[in-house]
Amino acid sequence: MEIIKNYINGKWVESITGRTFESTNPATGEVVGIITLSSEEDVRQAVDAADAAFHKWRKTPAPERAEIIMKISNKLTEHKEELAQLMTMEMGKVLNEARGDVQEAIDIAAYMAGEGRRLFGFTTPSELRNKFCMTMRDPVGVIAAISAWNFPVAIPAWKIMPALIAGNTVVFKPASEAAAVAAAFVKVLEEAGIPAGTVNLVIGAGSEVGNAIVDSPKIRAISFTGSTATGTSLYARAAALNKRISLEMGGKNGIIVMDDADLDLAVDGIVWSAYGTTGQRCTACSRVIVQRAVEEELVSKLAARIKDLTLGNGLDAAVDIGPVINKSQTEKIHEYVQIGAAEGAKLVIGGQIAKVDGLPEGNFYLPTLFSGVTRNMRIAQEEIFGPVLSVIAVDSLEEAIDVNNDTAYGLSSSIYTANINQAFTAIQEMTTGIVYINAGTIGAEVHLPFGGTRGTGNGHREVANAAFEFFTEWKSVYVDFSGKLQRAQIDNR
Repeated sequence: MEIIKNYINGKWVESITGRTFESTNPATGEVVGIITLSSEEDVRQAVDAADAAFHKWRKTPAPERAEIIMKISNKLTEHKEELAQLMTMEMGKVLNEARGDVQEAIDIAAYMAGEGRRLFGFTTPSELRNKFCMTMRDPVGVIAAISAWNFPVAIPAWKIMPALIAGNTVVFKPASEAAAVAAAFVKVLEEAGIPAGTVNLVIGAGSEVGNAIVDSPKIRAISFTGSTATGTSLYARAAALNKRISLEMGGKNGIIVMDDADLDLAVDGIVWSAYGTTGQRCTACSRVIVQRAVEEELVSKLAARIKDLTLGNGLDAAVDIGPVINKSQTEKIHEYVQIGAAEGAKLVIGGQIAKVDGLPEGNFYLPTLFSGVTRNMRIAQEEIFGPVLSVIAVDSLEEAIDVNNDTAYGLSSSIYTANINQAFTAIQEMTTGIVYINAGTIGAEVHLPFGGTRGTGNGHREVANAAFEFFTEWKSVYVDFSGKLQRAQIDNR
């Protein structure tokens, strides 16, 4: 099997270490690829290449950069099915979801190509005569994109496309669990004509490659998606070096169901949000906060729907839920289920590591539902990152919103109600970065900012034009054509 290599300065190269690791299919245990395992020296070479390319790329007119990014969108469309199939084989999500992952990258590339003619600043009157004032955006420099395995094409595209259109160059470190599909994604960028050094791929462990990226003096900003523990550690390391860093981390997302809600619609949204991607989304619903009058009916409907979900290889069109990413995460999920039972929650369905016929090496967990959960239980507070859903009963909208906001995270939330007043109250009072009305907690679109509050992030937002607040520097320009010294705040007062 051919070694999947780094991409540095327009060339596919093995790590100088000569080390490799195996990326395996979490459904079958089969080896998907032999992956090069990089070192600090590989990072240095990639950063040097990005730094050298930056000086030419930043001077390339933005509409010209946009032409290349539009080609990326088109090439991703051409390669959508092969990327999706590789994604399913490497990280496990069902094929329809993998296609959606690639489509998101197609969409963000097309959107950012459009921004090549819109990287707007603004003009404003001066307080002095014969003086002109304006603002413009400058690129930051070399950007590090550190991405997660659960959206191995969409999330890198979220970071790389706005960084490129703004004139930055990129060093991309993918999650090791999705390194093969990351390399396939970069090959599409190469096919589209991205100039050498503009995007560089370095594969390796966070402890070695990730830290080397953060420590590199030539990297000016870091965009990170991953666990809260890792992100917080990187934040402290980057802050000590006076680097900007954008963090997109965990979630403990809630769906409120009021007693006037369409329960069948709510069940549709809850099941999709809780068990799509096997619950391995930062936006996954892990809490249902239901008005007590309809709790029993909702739990009954959920249990009936969950019972019919099919586990298996995501390449099988009949499968609803694919594998958990690896054995250790499967065991972590089961530990949380045991914690929930010990805390007094009622296990309604699931709660076991699953064995799927014909897939003895697969990492599967039964979709799990708890009722009788209280707001302070660990399963109601801590991110599990798996197919485990907790139902919490409340008496009022006010209590529901209070429970929803009472976590360390603040990414996504939802409410099902037929009452417009309740819907707008929830919009106003739910303290998450994303709010859905009569829909689940997943399904973000690329032309709206993505990110959260509290422990989910550090205030930045991804995608949409909000991304440029991270990937550009504001430059204020004053043009004095008076022919004399004019002192602001002095000569005009």
